Amino acid sequence: MNYEGVTLDREEGIATLTLNRPQQLNAISLPMMKSIGEAVQEVARDDSLKVLIITGAGRAFCAGLDVSTFKEVGKMTTRELDDTMQTAARPLYSLVKPTIAAINGVTIGAGLSIALLCDMRIASEKARFSSAYIKMGLVPDMGATYFLPRIAGTAKAMELMLTGDMFDAAEAERIGLLIRTVPEEEVLPAARGLAERIASGPSIAVELTKQAIYRGIHNSLQQQIEMECFADFTTFRTEDHREGVQAFFEKRPPRFKGK
Repeated sequence: MNYEGVTLDREEGIATLTLNRPQQLNAISLPMMKSIGEAVQEVARDDSLKVLIITGAGRAFCAGLDVSTFKEVGKMTTRELDDTMQTAARPLYSLVKPTIAAINGVTIGAGLSIALLCDMRIASEKARFSSAYIKMGLVPDMGATYFLPRIAGTAKAMELMLTGDMFDAAEAERIGLLIRTVPEEEVLPAARGLAERIASGPSIAVELTKQAIYRGIHNSLQQQIEMECFADFTTFRTEDHREGVQAFFEKRPPRFKGK
C-alpha cells in the first residue's frame, strides 16, 4: 500500500515505519497523520511482523504538526479534533507488538508525542527534544500528558511542558525518556539490533508481557497478579514454552516459532 508522507518496510519480522518528509523535517500533515495510523494497523494485521521501529528520514525525527495545518485544525469541532489526533495515536497505543522509536534528530511537539507512544526509545547523541506546544499557545496531545509524567515524573514533565524548553539527548536519557543514546550513524542499527532480539523471542509471551506491563500502571497488586496468572496459563500451553524448556536442558539457544 502507498502512504502519504511515510514509508513502511518489512524485513525478517521487523517493520520499519519512516516519517518521510525530510525537506519539512518530517512535520506531520493531516494526510500523513492518517497514513501513520493506517501503516500501524497494517503491521498489526501481519502476523509475520513481530516488532515495529519508527524513525525519521533525513536529519530530523519529527518537527511536530505542520504549521500549515493549524488553521484547518483550529476550525475543527471537538469530535473532529479528537478523531484527527486519535487517527495516529490509537493504533500505536493499542498495538500489542513492541515498538521502538529510533530518534535520529530533532523531536518536537507531535514528534515527541509519537516517540512517547512507542514502548522504547533510542536516540542519536545529537538529538534534541521539546514539547513546544506551550510556545504555540497549545496543550500537548496524542497522549503526551499521560506518558511523560509516568516516564519522567510529574514535576519534570510539568517543567518541560510548561516551558517548552529544548533539552538534549543526555538529559532525555537521564530522565528515563531514552533507554540509550548512540552515535548518529548507529541509531537505526541499534534499534534494529534490539528489534531482532525481541523478534526472535516467543511472540505470544512477548505480547502478553507488554500488555502486563501497561496494565500494571493502573491495576492493584491483586489485579496484576491475576493478569500474570492468566498470561502464564496461556503461555504454559504454547509450543514456544515447550521449546524453551527443551532448549534449556539441551544447553542450546531456543528456536521459537510464535506458537
